[in-house]
Parts: sequence; C-alpha cells; structure tokens
Amino acid sequence: MKKIAISLFFLITMAAVANAAPQTMRLDYFHTGDAKHESFSMGQVIIEPLPWPGDISKSIDNTNLGKYFFEVRDEKTGRVLYSRGFASVYGEWETTDEANKIMRSFSESLRFPAPDAPVQIVLSKRDAKNGWREIWKTSVDPKDMFVDRSKPSAPAPLIPIQKMGDPATKVDLLLLGDGYTAREVKKFAADARRLINVLFSTSPYKEHRSDFNVWGLCPPANESGISRPSTGIYRDSISTYDAFGSERYILAFDNQRLRKVAQFAPYEFIEILANGRTYGGGGIFNLYSTVAVDNAFANYVFVHEFGHHFAGLADEYYTSPVAYAPATERVEPWEPNATALLDKKSLKWADLVDPDTPIPTPWNKEAFEAYEREYGARRARLRKENRPEQEMEDLFREDRRKVDAMMHAEKYVGRVGAFEGAIYEARGYYRPQVDCIMFSRTNFFCKVCKRAIERVIDLYARG
Repeated sequence: MKKIAISLFFLITMAAVANAAPQTMRLDYFHTGDAKHESFSMGQVIIEPLPWPGDISKSIDNTNLGKYFFEVRDEKTGRVLYSRGFASVYGEWETTDEANKIMRSFSESLRFPAPDAPVQIVLSKRDAKNGWREIWKTSVDPKDMFVDRSKPSAPAPLIPIQKMGDPATKVDLLLLGDGYTAREVKKFAADARRLINVLFSTSPYKEHRSDFNVWGLCPPANESGISRPSTGIYRDSISTYDAFGSERYILAFDNQRLRKVAQFAPYEFIEILANGRTYGGGGIFNLYSTVAVDNAFANYVFVHEFGHHFAGLADEYYTSPVAYAPATERVEPWEPNATALLDKKSLKWADLVDPDTPIPTPWNKEAFEAYEREYGARRARLRKENRPEQEMEDLFREDRRKVDAMMHAEKYVGRVGAFEGAIYEARGYYRPQVDCIMFSRTNFFCKVCKRAIERVIDLYARG
C-alpha cells in the first residue's frame, strides 16, 4: 500500500506541473522491408499520461549519433522544434541473413514534446557514406480528433529508486521488470537497486550519479521468467532470448506493448530487467537495453548493454559469433568508440592519443585470437549440450582471468590508440584502447567511451 501511495502522489504531483511542461506526444509507426527495401506507414498518435520529462532548452540533438535521426519541424515555418538520433530493431535486423530472404514489419515509436500547432516529422537514415538521407515524412496535427488522449490505468505502481530532482533537469532512467510474478515484485526492487549501485560505481556514471533519476515499473507476470525458444521455453514476456537466432541476445519485439507500460514513468532511457539466470542481454541506441538479472555476470552485462543504449557505444569485441552479416565495405562507423581508420590524420579521438603512440597500435592480436578460438569452442559445446548455467559462469570467470592477464601485459595498456579488431570484424576496424567494458568482461570504460557517455549526460541533465 505504501508503494501505491507513493506512486499516486507522484502522478498527482506530475499532473500539477503539467501546465509548466508540455505533454508527451508519441507517434507509433510501422517500419517494413528487407535487406534492399524499406517503407513506413502511420500507426497512431498518442498523448501519454505524464508531462514531457526532458529539458525543453535541450531539444536539439547535436551529438551526430545513431543510424536514424528524426526532426519535429513546425509545419508553417520549417523551424526544428525537436530532434534526436536513434537506432532500431529493424536497423539491426536488416543486416541479418533473414533480411535477404523475407520482408518483415516492426513497430517503432518517436516521442517528443507535444506541439501547439501542426508539425512535420522528418525521418532520415545514414547512407553508404554515413551522410543523412531523408527517407520518410509525415504530418501531425495536435488538434486532430484521432490523437489518442485516453487515460489508461497504470499496469503497476511506479517505484522511485533514485530521485535526484525534477525530471526536466535530470537523465531519467526506467528499469522495467519483465518476467516477475506478483510474488517477485520485492525481488525486482532488490535487483534494480543492486544493478543501479553497480552502474553508479562505474566511471563516469559514478561522478554523475546526481544527474540521474531512476524509476522502476514491474507489471506482474503470470509465470516467472522470459521466453527462451531455443530450449522450448515460452512466456508471455515483453522480451525474449534468441533474438535473430543468437542464444544470448535478449530483445523486446513488441514495441507497442513496451510503450504502453513505459508511458507511466517519466523516462528517456529504458533498461529491461529480465528475470532469468541464463547469461544474456542486449542494447540498442536510444531504444532500450536488457539484462538477465540472475546470471553471475549480470552486473557487467547491465553496464555494457546500457553503454549501447545510452551513448551509442559499439561492441569492440570481434571473436564471438553474432547474427549480423559482415560489412561489404569499410565505412567510418557513427559510433564514437570505433573507427575504420580511413584517414589517420582525422582519427575521431586524436586529441587523446600521446605523440609517441603508433597508429595503428600494435598488440598481441594473434595470441588473443588463438585463445579465443579455444574458448569459443568450449562455450559453444556447453550451450549445445545444454549444460547447467553454473558451468558457463565458471567458464566466464576463467575467461576473464585469462583475458585480464593478457591485456595487462600489453605494451600500450592504458593508452589511447587504434587497436585493430572491433565491431565483430578482425580486420579493418579499430577500437580506442586495448581493453574496455565494450571489449571484454572487465569493469572499466576506456577514455573515449567515458567522454562519449558524458556528452550524452550533458544533453539531458542540467547543472
């Protein structure tokens, strides 16, 4: 009853300040296509229950992050009122083998401060040279009778895990419970607080803890756990293992279901806490991230995947199997922590490189890859035989000890350079430092990733 009272008090308080902040508008649309074609169609326009949680003075995104970018333009003057970069499930799916065989549709959403007058929504995508190309445009009239202004009931009480200030002045992170039954809500709260404490013990989040509000929502599930189709487990869950055929990849494919729950929290970022033991997680820039909370390496996965979601950080590892097809040509990645090194003089993190650090930067790559082949075979065998998760966790611990020792023995450890091997490719892509949370199961971000994270914090938090 106490949590419900707190939640009701919060909703009443938010409603009281609604006149000081615009409402939150959400455009749901459908993204359809295959590896060569894509199209878009309108779904619905919704006014969400809570006011806009962001800082109106920081409505324009100048980070140049994301595979996609959308703008809200005043229809009469053309002035840009709001913009954000993002990535999507479709954007990942179109790089898989399946996209060469079939067409699929995905629900997606754009959220922005509700305008007072008609606007145009302009969606752009990066082209083969990384420039922006307009791919869809539609109009929204906030006075249209079909804008959904209904007031649905909240699926669960809102839990204020960490309240540091007005949502408009803070980064607002929602932890969304998935696969927790009504009897496991206390477990969700404990899991959420544990993982948040891990995040805020990791730099640079540690130094910026006061810039974050953290909220929890946990709709009760009928059964404990989430779907894992590769082992015949199916649940009525928001997220699922085996995304794109990768056993460890957890994604949420029902965007509308996700949004209908999340709209009852003031949020800009979402991490889904999947109530499960099997190692897994996922992260998509400015969409959401996921983690299986009961695995021994959940702390690491939480921080790693949130790095994808929050700051658009690329995976720096390249020896693990993934669902994506290899790149056919080398294009400079938009992600801040990877480069194709097409021009050494314009290295995106050149200001962090010491004058005596060679570019490319040598490291014991061959020895690392030889070890990873052996480790990968052992890992695949454990999954094929469906061995107990404890055995997989033991292997992960052994792997971390081995990789940590190899990385600490590197000549240029701790230095920023350009180390070959990144974003799933052994050749042609480079990462900033020899080790980082985005490369291995270590516990620190490299200098380039730290700077990228702080840049996003600055976009959302005020003083």
